[in-house]
Amino acid sequence: MTQGATTLHIHIITLFPGAFDSYLSESILRRARDRGRIKVSFYNPRDFTKDTWRRVDKRPYGGGPGMVLEPESVLKAAAKAIGRKNRRTLKVIFFEPDGTTFDTAYAERMASRYKHLVLICGRYEGIDARVKKILRAETLTIGPYTLTGGELPAMVVMDAVVRRLPGVLGNELSVEERRVSSHDVYTRPEVLRWKGKNYRVPKVLLTGNHASIAKWKKTT
Repeated sequence: MTQGATTLHIHIITLFPGAFDSYLSESILRRARDRGRIKVSFYNPRDFTKDTWRRVDKRPYGGGPGMVLEPESVLKAAAKAIGRKNRRTLKVIFFEPDGTTFDTAYAERMASRYKHLVLICGRYEGIDARVKKILRAETLTIGPYTLTGGELPAMVVMDAVVRRLPGVLGNELSVEERRVSSHDVYTRPEVLRWKGKNYRVPKVLLTGNHASIAKWKKTT
């Protein structure tokens, strides 16, 4: 672990913790866990319900298709995650399509301000709306579309936040937004021949002129 760095503890409330297995077991997130930069804990609402069959979905008031996640089991799972932690160092996130749009600036704030992130993943028609009010959760979206559940948004948030923690990538310049970068990148060969056509690396990248290269990166 980087000297002086603290561990970011990510608490995930989900009905499907297994959905995270492969993502957390590969690449950057795996290294971050191995180095002690992050800790990830799961809380399944099914483990907090009184229902004999561990059912946590109920019919919605007012009618309509689908089922709604009951508030009690989600609140109990969240209470377990939050415990007696200082709320100033803890952020509770509730994923909804009409929430605040997640972006680079938001990820930077989460990485620099908080020691605990509680990510609540909905399913079915959603979670009883009283949960976010009771928990004073902030609603967040990763885009103007609806997904089956909150697990994918939680993975996106984890990835974007964790790679900004000191020592995770090894080199601070690996965080693209913190350096002069371009969406277009090239490697060898200098001339790529594909189906009878030649595709060349831009000449400016071969000059060794750092000022010209930096200017090119800003404009592409």
